[in-house]
Amino acid sequence: MFVRVWSFALQGIEALPVAVEVDVSPGIPSFEIVGLPDAAVREARERVRAAIRNGGWSFPLQRITVNLAPAHTRKEGAGFDVAIALGVLASAGAFDPSSLEDVVVAGELALDGGLRPVKGALAMALATAGGRRLILPTESAREAAACPTGASVLAAPRLFDLVAYLRGEQALPAPEPSPSSDAPSDGEADLALVRGQLVARRALEVAAAGGHNLLMVGPPGAGKSLLARCLPTIMPPLDDAESLEVSRIYSVAGELPGSGLMRRRPFRAPHHSTSRAALLGGGNPLRPGEVTLAHRGVLFLDELPEFRRDVLEGLRQPLEDGVVRLARAHSHLTFPARPTLVAAANPCPCGHLGDAQQACTCTASAVHLYRSRLSGPLRDRFDLQVCLQPVSYAEYQATPAGESSAEVGRRVREARERQRHRLSPHGCSSNAEMGPALIRRFCRVPPGGETLLREAIDRFGLSLRGHDRVLRVARTLADLDGSDAIELRHLAEALQYRGAGGEPARQWA
Repeated sequence: MFVRVWSFALQGIEALPVAVEVDVSPGIPSFEIVGLPDAAVREARERVRAAIRNGGWSFPLQRITVNLAPAHTRKEGAGFDVAIALGVLASAGAFDPSSLEDVVVAGELALDGGLRPVKGALAMALATAGGRRLILPTESAREAAACPTGASVLAAPRLFDLVAYLRGEQALPAPEPSPSSDAPSDGEADLALVRGQLVARRALEVAAAGGHNLLMVGPPGAGKSLLARCLPTIMPPLDDAESLEVSRIYSVAGELPGSGLMRRRPFRAPHHSTSRAALLGGGNPLRPGEVTLAHRGVLFLDELPEFRRDVLEGLRQPLEDGVVRLARAHSHLTFPARPTLVAAANPCPCGHLGDAQQACTCTASAVHLYRSRLSGPLRDRFDLQVCLQPVSYAEYQATPAGESSAEVGRRVREARERQRHRLSPHGCSSNAEMGPALIRRFCRVPPGGETLLREAIDRFGLSLRGHDRVLRVARTLADLDGSDAIELRHLAEALQYRGAGGEPARQWA
């Protein structure tokens, strides 16, 4: 007997419909799964057999063939267990196969017949169409219920309950989605904790307002890490479209928190020993990397020169295009990757080069080798480059607490709203996303600005890419001031943050 059950396979952050075709026919008892299954899918044979027997049914002693179509797409994970079990039970007469026509199922089976959650439930709900009912394990169903498309989602705690539902003997509950929350977490850093470092605070505000990449160079203890961790607290919450986009990424990665759709912007801070696959995405199976998990949020790379150079160089294309493209022998996947990159670095291996209070102990060759780990093309992709100096105890005591994250965040939200109103018809949400055409349209150079830009290019080596990035930062500074046009002071400040002829350029030349 032939039965077809619909399920999903994950490809990147998308859910691909898969037809689980089960054929039970007379012959020597066997159980084969075909259609490019990985080891976890092949092991479903033992889980399905045990779950059916422990659920009170007899496992058919016949020739069982399961095909996962389309056969050219690799199938990974244990999410096909429930669909395979239903196909076998329907073929054995446990219920009418016609009840499966408008049903899509996914879930891992426990040996006692319980249903365990699977990754990508939100992506599956987004891909469910045509009035079909999506039946998932209870925990995954709560995640899928947060989908705003109105997909019909039902929760099944056990295989026995699912079969009883298909027989028409009982109903399955429709789970209530968990409420989203954008409240700050306990112990979250606040910008009021930062004493001094006025230039760095201002650069942090500009980075939050325009989504610009920020490089901070300074000795240990100057406040680089604290400033970076304050950045998410002054950024506006994710809007509805961004929230769904980020939540789907975390759903596929199996890291979606149990509070519904994400509203807080993600903050990722991988260790400097992280691999290229962990940062950019990859592995087997292919999964999103840190740069994708930080999409629409903050990717913080502390001790930047300690990262392997090949890992850092891999960031150049995602920072330009906003996506990571992974090509493998069996698949080509694209992951979104548009984070605000914040990096912190010491000026030398010991960290005290240029420190007036403590002498540097590094040799010239050690300093050169340390700085060469960060290439010029990658440095060129940081819109804002600032140097921090240590704050003395007397200055720390005399400096009053600065503005809190809430106060700065209000200005950032207002600037973001101006950008959204201006750029949303062009598919952008922040100034950092503007391409050359939009820069020419919305970032007109003010009178006298051409002289500044020419000097920065001719005397200080500002690249043409850097020229465009300076204009984008100047546009953000104008938005923070509520100005419709870029003024000369905005352009001059943007050039200072760029490091054209300034301290960051001299330190990292």
